[in-house]
Amino acid sequence: MSSTINQALAFDFGTSRIGVATGQSITGTASPLNPISARDGIPDWDQLATLINEWQPNALVIGIPLNYDGTISDMAHRARKFANRLHERYKIPCFLMDERLSTAEAKEIHFAAGGSDNFKEESVDGLAAQLILESWFNCEIRIPSHTRLEDVYDLKRS
Repeated sequence: MSSTINQALAFDFGTSRIGVATGQSITGTASPLNPISARDGIPDWDQLATLINEWQPNALVIGIPLNYDGTISDMAHRARKFANRLHERYKIPCFLMDERLSTAEAKEIHFAAGGSDNFKEESVDGLAAQLILESWFNCEIRIPSHTRLEDVYDLKRS
């Protein structure tokens, strides 16, 4: 883990909501925040600016929703595009993180804590972002957001 990265924000990209979590590299832990509204994957940039100003992250981590077999999904391309827009807008280093099953794991944690299956009322997006960020803290590989997905993920898995 680079010592220059102290505070990070992570995003669980979605077309109507984007999950957010904040965390510190020193502890390797993260906490969920309220999701950001989105319209067809385009975030509420004012909400995002407020988060960036409040948390002052020096890294942004965007979950890449690969297919279960590791191939690249359409949503993975959209999430990478979101990551690059964040980088262009805020000039903060952005990284990609494989997020397969983070939402499913977030739902399991939510149910175990007594949550309902009404995810519009009880969003698990922030919890998914927390899991993405904690995984990133524990991962040695850093994939910058401008990296082509095809250069990182194997499309020829059988």
